Parts: sequence; C-alpha cells; structure tokens
Amino acid sequence: MTQAEVVAERRAVSPWLQFAVRRVIGLMAIFVVLLVVSFLIVQLIPGDPAAAMAGANADLADIARIRHQLGLDQPLGQRFSDYVGGVLSGDLGTSFMYRQPVMTIIESRLPFTMTVAFGAIAIVLLVAIPLGMLIGVLTQGGRRKWLDTGFGFVTGFLDSVPGYVMATFLVVMFALGIGVLPLFPPAYTPRFGSASFVLPIAAIVIGPICTVSRVVRRETSVVLGNDYLRTARGWRLPAWKRSVKWALPNLLTSTLTVSGLVLTGLIGGAVVIESVFALPGLGSGIIKAILDRDYPVIQAMVIVIGMIAALINLLVDILLGLIDERTLGGSHA
Repeated sequence: MTQAEVVAERRAVSPWLQFAVRRVIGLMAIFVVLLVVSFLIVQLIPGDPAAAMAGANADLADIARIRHQLGLDQPLGQRFSDYVGGVLSGDLGTSFMYRQPVMTIIESRLPFTMTVAFGAIAIVLLVAIPLGMLIGVLTQGGRRKWLDTGFGFVTGFLDSVPGYVMATFLVVMFALGIGVLPLFPPAYTPRFGSASFVLPIAAIVIGPICTVSRVVRRETSVVLGNDYLRTARGWRLPAWKRSVKWALPNLLTSTLTVSGLVLTGLIGGAVVIESVFALPGLGSGIIKAILDRDYPVIQAMVIVIGMIAALINLLVDILLGLIDERTLGGSHA
C-alpha cells in the first residue's frame, strides 16, 4: 500500500471515531493511575487505623485483632490485588469508622459537591465569556484605556485572592455583616435551600471568572482585528451579528482550551470550600476520612473526584470538536 493510499484510508475514518478511541484509552489510563495513587497515598498517612479504632486503653492483642479484621495485616501486594479486584467489581469497600459501604457514603455526599462544582462551572462560562467579549469590544483599537487598565487591575487582584480567603471575606460581609445569606446550613440534613449554596459558589467562581474573562478579552481583540470582521464592518452589518455569528465561534476554541484547565481546578476548589461552609460533600468527607484514617473512604473519594475532573476535560474536548472539527486531531488535556 502506497503512502497516498495510507493517508486516504486514514482520512476515510471518521475523526469523531478516532477521537472517541483516543479519549476512551485516555480515560482508562487515568483510571489506572487513580487506582495506583489512591492505594499508595493512604500508605503515607501517619498512624494506624486499628489503633485509632481500638481506643487509648486497648492492648496490643486488641489492635492486632482489629488489624486482622480490617485486612491490614496482609502483605502490601495482596491488599492491592484485593483493592483493585473490589473496585473493578463495583465494591469500593466498607468504611472503617462507619461500618457501612463506602458507596453509600459517596452517594449521600456527591449531590452537594456536584451542585457546587457544576453550578460554578455554569456561572463561570455564562459570566466570563460575555464579560470578556464586552470589554474586548469596548476597548478595541486602543479606545477607553481607563476601562482596559481598570479591568486588568480588578481581575488580576481578585484572581490572586485564594478561594478560602475569598470565602472568609464573603462570610464576614454577607452572612455576619449584612446577614442576607445563611452562614452554615443544617449539616447532614436534606433541608438545604438554594441560599446555602450562594456563598460557596460565589467564593469559587470569582477567581476563574477573572481568569477566563481576561483570556476572552484578549482573544476578542485579536479576532476583531481579522480581515473578515473588518469586511463585515464595511458591509454595515449589525455589531451583535458580527460578534455572535463570526467573532464568538472563532475565539471559543482558545478560550475553551484554557477554560478546561480552569474548570477542572474548580473541582479542587470545591473540596476546600466545602470545609469552610460545612457542606457535607466529598471535600469535607475526604478531609474527615484523612483525620480518621478511614482508608476505603479516602481511596474511593480520590477515584471519584479524579474521574469527575477527567470527565470535565472530556466535555470540553467534545465542545471544542463541535465548534471546530480540526481540534479532534489532538487533545489539549
């Protein structure tokens, strides 16, 4: 088969099929890495779960008995084999502390994390992209220097503030000060109102909105300087049509590429913010599990959080492919 025939055969294969194969392989690789990391990371946590469960007055025989019950006296290789076999069969193990299936714990906590994380992702995209485009249009060609400078200063400052610091400020301002929003919800009850999520989501989204909007503002300035948009202005086409129909699709490719990394970071931000606001999600759950040395819960939550981040990256790649099919030739993540 000649080189030209090989190239023609490759082109005959749907780019979406090639994309799907690559991404499935990538997700499998991520899952394997998470399996190994989640198992090894608990070995680095100081202390003995059996000693913690036995209590301060327990003797060595009691501790040894609990270690045997938990399977901690098995060789490391055997424990890893049992762990992988359980995960692949859908059994994430039983919590050391609560003596209930880890899956039950995750199912009770996952909705809170998903509400915060995906609510934050939606707000970042819905606010940052229009804001960045608006500033890019208003400051095009060096106009309104004061607006460009002020936008860069404010977004740069807010983006530099850590999420937990922003969360503390919002609590002091809107919960303790003005009192318009609740400070802490009734923990571990299903009676969470929408107001309970306002401050956590706000604390997470402010930084990413600043980051993404700056990227969109820069890309808007570049796109508006292209020949085809200058021609569109010469044809007296409405500004909204130029921006939405031609500018937006062309700037979304690079914007979503950067946004994918920012949005993935929102998952990590949600883990920290949940602890600040006492939300019973995966974030506060994994911190408590580390303090309790609850190995099965730690391992399961590392896998779940890692796979959520990987799926967000996959969603961004799919959106990029829908906007510009040429991006299917390679993945940014």
